[in-house]
Amino acid sequence: MSIRKLLLPLTGTAAGEAALDTAVRVARMWNAHVTALHVRVDSRDVAPLAGEGLSGAMIEEMMAATEKESSERAHAVRALFDRYVAEHQVPVGEARPGEMTASFATVVGREEDLVAQQARLADLTVVPGPEAGEDVTSSDALHAVLFDSARPVLVAPLVAVAHIGTRICVAWNGTAESAASVQAALPWMQRAEAVRVLTADEYHRRGPAAADLLSYLALHGITADIAVFRPVDRDVGAGLLHAAREFQCDLLCMGAYSHSRLRQLILGGVTRHVLENADLPVMMTR
Repeated sequence: MSIRKLLLPLTGTAAGEAALDTAVRVARMWNAHVTALHVRVDSRDVAPLAGEGLSGAMIEEMMAATEKESSERAHAVRALFDRYVAEHQVPVGEARPGEMTASFATVVGREEDLVAQQARLADLTVVPGPEAGEDVTSSDALHAVLFDSARPVLVAPLVAVAHIGTRICVAWNGTAESAASVQAALPWMQRAEAVRVLTADEYHRRGPAAADLLSYLALHGITADIAVFRPVDRDVGAGLLHAAREFQCDLLCMGAYSHSRLRQLILGGVTRHVLENADLPVMMTR
């Protein structure tokens, strides 16, 4: 399948603008539509605080302040979108088959719920990677899409890149999650100039070997090679990223959280390391 619709949860930060640039680059490649979605905080969410000893007047004041802040942020995000599409001559309008377009929408509610719901009818959701010092656990939109949409997510680097998907690396460990990432990446790999499968004894789980994956890809007309990487300072995630950079990879495809998310958040893991340290586009699937 090809990519026809991208969802971009837009927040207005510098990382958000880089993600917008990534989404537009991908949309131009595929003649796809980008829906930039801004989720406003519902001021009524502060109402439950009334049960914690605050007066009605105090609750109303908090709701008014929340509404004002939410409105100002929504205006700033819309201004960012309008400026970007004007500067980069992005056609704005409804989705049309075979044409690259973009649109902006604002909704009110819980970001993680609404983004996951909208992502279910998008071919790809683009989210910004965590900024310096930001805990990856705070990326509600990213985890909502991974765990509750059954669709792939493209984690955009904080600095926009010139090319996406010309040299692709597939992180393979034999799991269902890595198999899902291969399925999502097939149309990308069929267009790529070079494809490499990255594997390691420390990374592999029970399941098909990398050589089996090469045979499967060949059935789809994809020629790939295998590189066995080593952990860096005993860190598998660091070894994976090092191998991807050696290949001059501009798209890394991988399964996410093949261990439980809780275990990875507490103890660390390949997914967490990649999310916190990747400086290239990473397409994750779970």
